[in-house]
Amino acid sequence: MHKKIAMVTGAGSGIGAATALALLRAGYAVVLAGRRADALQQTLAQAPKESDTLAVPTDVRDEMAVAALFRRTVERFGRLDLLFNNAGVGAAQIPIDELSLAQWNEVISVNLTGVFLCARAAFRLMREQRPQGGRIINNGSISAQTPRPLSAPYTAAKHAITGLTKSLSLDGRIHQIACGQIDIGNAATTMTSRMSQGALQADGSLRQEATMDVQHVADAVVHMASLPLDANVLSMTIMATQMPFIGRG
Repeated sequence: MHKKIAMVTGAGSGIGAATALALLRAGYAVVLAGRRADALQQTLAQAPKESDTLAVPTDVRDEMAVAALFRRTVERFGRLDLLFNNAGVGAAQIPIDELSLAQWNEVISVNLTGVFLCARAAFRLMREQRPQGGRIINNGSISAQTPRPLSAPYTAAKHAITGLTKSLSLDGRIHQIACGQIDIGNAATTMTSRMSQGALQADGSLRQEATMDVQHVADAVVHMASLPLDANVLSMTIMATQMPFIGRG
């Protein structure tokens, strides 16, 4: 059995960093991708000793940069068994009639196009490598199911991720490629730190919301990744129990 090779995008902070470290502790070799080289190095500084890693500064919006990321992965490890398609950005809360095309494109380019570019490259590699196959896990959001106020570009992108995940799952069957999605609600990261001042609710009020340790998300991804390729978690929701999601409104 070969050592399993994983790739994590957005590995410089938050969910990506926690998941990269969890995969390393689980025995994977891990390719860490992210826009900032210094942030990737900060993640690597927390890795277990003698970890098998490769850090590749990458802007997932850039088709050539993504191609270079996968080329370096193959040169170093020869294959890829797992892609955690995690890189993403939050979005300012702006009424849609005041939203500029540039603001829309900024969110869509990272949260949807970047996911597509990485998934396409991973799918191609997993189809062609021997043994054939692998697993792609897309980071969705509970916003894919229930939006927050003033979140049109973020919600649209995450809703589209669900469609992409299902298409990849269907098209990957004959190639031994499994694809699933993890929808995350209120993991405690820098992206959710602003919630300490209160999050905008549907009735216009601000309310502090419960969060959960990001390690729970990382452990959930490792569980999804640990399944044999004849089993798949198509969709998982992991959330802070006390957050207002069920019954949001």
